[in-house]
Amino acid sequence: MPRYLSMIRIEESDELSGGPSPELVQRMEKLMEEMTKAGVLLDTAGLAPTAQGARVHYEGGQLSVTDGPFTESKEVVGGYSLLQAKDMAEAVEWTKRFLKVHEDYWTVTCEVRELMEG
Repeated sequence: MPRYLSMIRIEESDELSGGPSPELVQRMEKLMEEMTKAGVLLDTAGLAPTAQGARVHYEGGQLSVTDGPFTESKEVVGGYSLLQAKDMAEAVEWTKRFLKVHEDYWTVTCEVRELMEG
């Protein structure tokens, strides 16, 4: 079965203003348990804030490194899920369920892409 990467994009200010509520954490844990039992969820993790990161850029044969935070970024990758699903439609359905567990004040976007195998 194909594998899909769901990149979780957040507005970092949502995360910094208190992060997920205990209720959100509980709903996420329940959904992730269901996804794991269904054989869909292979791996997932949140990412540290951009202030703790770096960007490495290559252009015209030159490398540059910029330490975080990245002020020009409103929306950042806040985490990922690695899914195994029968097709893109199933991966998107699981991703939609993940988004629905969030409170209304969150702004979250997931980009779902199939991994190129072999």
